[in-house]
Amino acid sequence: MIKYKVKDAAADLGVSNKEIIEILEKHCGVTKKTMTTLEESELDVIFDVITKKNKVENFDEYFAARNNKLDNESKPQQEDKPAKQNAKADNQKKKTDKNDKKPNNKDAKPASKQEKVEVTQEKSVEESAPRKRRVIDTRATNVDVERYNQKYDDLASDSSKGRSTDNIVKKQKFTNRTQRQKGRRQKRETEQERLNRIALERKQKPITVQIPDEIVVSELALRLKATVAEVVKKAFLMGTMVTATDTIDFDTASLIAMEFHAKVEKEVVVTIEEQIIDDSEDDEANLVERAPVVVVMGHVDHGKTSILDAIRHSNVTAGEAGGITQHIGAYRVMVNGKPVTFLDTPGHEAFTTMRARGAQVTDIAILVVAADDGIMPQTVEAIHHAKAAGVSVIVAINKMDKVGANPENVKQQLTEYELIPEEWGGDTPCIPVSAKTKEGLDDLLEMVTLVAEMKELKANPDRAAKGTVIEARLDKGRGPIATVLVQNGTLHKGDTIIAGTSVGRVRVMTNDKGERVTEAGPSVPVEITGLDEVPVGGDIFDAVSDERLARTLVDQRKAAKKEEIFNAQTKVTLDNLFDQMKLGEIKELQIIVKADVQGSAEAVKQSLEKLSNDEVRVNVIHSAVGAINESDVMLAEASNAIIVGFNVRPDAVAAENAERSGVDMRLYSIIYDCINEIESAMKGMLAPKTREVVLGMAECRNVIKIKSVGTIAGSYVKSGKIQRGASVRVIRDGIVIADDAIASLQRFKDAVKEVSEGYECGIGLERFNDLKEGDMFEVYTIEEYRD
Repeated sequence: MIKYKVKDAAADLGVSNKEIIEILEKHCGVTKKTMTTLEESELDVIFDVITKKNKVENFDEYFAARNNKLDNESKPQQEDKPAKQNAKADNQKKKTDKNDKKPNNKDAKPASKQEKVEVTQEKSVEESAPRKRRVIDTRATNVDVERYNQKYDDLASDSSKGRSTDNIVKKQKFTNRTQRQKGRRQKRETEQERLNRIALERKQKPITVQIPDEIVVSELALRLKATVAEVVKKAFLMGTMVTATDTIDFDTASLIAMEFHAKVEKEVVVTIEEQIIDDSEDDEANLVERAPVVVVMGHVDHGKTSILDAIRHSNVTAGEAGGITQHIGAYRVMVNGKPVTFLDTPGHEAFTTMRARGAQVTDIAILVVAADDGIMPQTVEAIHHAKAAGVSVIVAINKMDKVGANPENVKQQLTEYELIPEEWGGDTPCIPVSAKTKEGLDDLLEMVTLVAEMKELKANPDRAAKGTVIEARLDKGRGPIATVLVQNGTLHKGDTIIAGTSVGRVRVMTNDKGERVTEAGPSVPVEITGLDEVPVGGDIFDAVSDERLARTLVDQRKAAKKEEIFNAQTKVTLDNLFDQMKLGEIKELQIIVKADVQGSAEAVKQSLEKLSNDEVRVNVIHSAVGAINESDVMLAEASNAIIVGFNVRPDAVAAENAERSGVDMRLYSIIYDCINEIESAMKGMLAPKTREVVLGMAECRNVIKIKSVGTIAGSYVKSGKIQRGASVRVIRDGIVIADDAIASLQRFKDAVKEVSEGYECGIGLERFNDLKEGDMFEVYTIEEYRD
């Protein structure tokens, strides 16, 4: 359908645009504008109205006038042409748009709807000819309709070629759509051919697939560009029954891939840690000598703090001696021009903490032993910890200035713990020193440097820093502060570091003298700020390049830590010992024994070791005299051991740590109860029905003796509450000296039932009267419970 507008119809019919618009409004009920396209039905109405309006009686006058005109104008040029052709040429000059728009008119339409059509003759070849009207009688019976239809077909074809290419574009789009649909049908029909072609290409040119350690069958099919059914079929023929959702290992997947003529490569999964943390081995050429890291351990009164102070003050300049602005838990001293790093930790407790967390920080341990006291319980613990960590031990025999100093006796005692002095043919240096007179300190430091040289301690300063967090705290003004020891590489100000589950950028670095520094090399301790949270002592820290990935890694570690808490291996307790033995998890029961006297400790140790049987071996890893302290709890946590106390009590810090860490602590006053309970636990017959609940602790600060009443302890309640009638243990220097009950409890002159924490009171016991200032009262009750 060719677009035909109102103005075109008005021009062809010789009427005004307004007249056409009025006809449409009157007969069709539509309002059109001059440039509006007309529909076929609207054209029919317009032709009908115009035809009726211009109808005439006959066409004789019109034909006569036309024939005369044509004869006069066309004689010289068209003498040879028949009249029929002249009439046809004339008709081609006249546009009858109704037929132009409807090239396939039926025979009845020209006769019925076009009774009389009046058209305006267009200008002839000669411009001077006057305009005349001619009238065609379409009602005549001799009208050759087929001739007119042919003419209109030709006109429509010529018009469409001369007009815009809208129709052609539409036809082209339709053709393309048809072709697309045809292409889709063809693609569906040749799916099997496509699979055959891929199989042929696979054989001719093998594809390469990357396969991880484990892969799902459907994923393998995707990588092999094959269907799941094909992969399952190949696996079945190989003797492996799998489904689309099954996971297969690398070897099985490789064999299946080879059946498809594919080349197999191992897919390497790179974790975030591997991306940002460089754990590569250093080239020998890049290693340089580093300072040794030394820790000082020993018994509480044997002078390790004095030796540390003496070493520190004797190895700094006179101007700095009293001007060290801050203490960061580690410091460096110069010995014969070479630096030595000392860790100022609270004895072997922190040392054990770091070892339990897998951090190998120190190279040398100085074991301080008093020449007049010899080996003491904490000295034995220090020896055990140093040996377990595999560090070199140097023994400093202190207090040589005191009367009664006997270094030979100390050396004799050391041999009992497999520490043979050098002068006796062993490999343990023993240096007599005096922190008071500074005698032998130079020899001690020289021995440290000598041992360090023998160990050939080296590190690479030209790489990203790696080290250990020595200690950390939260400062109110500066936020999280960590003392770190760089063990390899160099730490720079502004570096992004990740330590355990904390991450941040190093803002300020301070050395052991309180000076701000911009970098720290191997074996250099510094205090840093900038972490987002307080790390844990013993955490490994790494300097990384990508802070965004570092934070992602911290999130992963936090999630893994939560998962580990849920799925953590249950600590060994007497209650679950039999269950774990049945699961095959326990092959050796580790026990730490603490007793009030050495004889009891030995007796308990020997009795427990005799309980070993075919399923489990009882191993006493440490036995000593004295109260259960924090060190025992840490050793038990690191070794997954049970603590057995005989006539001793844990101090407050040890009890709190044991509860937090899940370490099982069993306290006894009768040796047979201890042996029977552990033996019952091993046999799976342990069923305790009572338990002890500690109510509170009080300290005796004044002893009052009244004749009619007896001995009254003026006491201060340190924790919990004290109840009249409750059981009480009297503890002196960590040893239980009495087990009694509270007979009387007074506040000023009033007898009371209980006294809470922070108040003073008078305590009278039922039987025990030999009280002294400093005694501790542990008040408890025994309650029954059901499993």
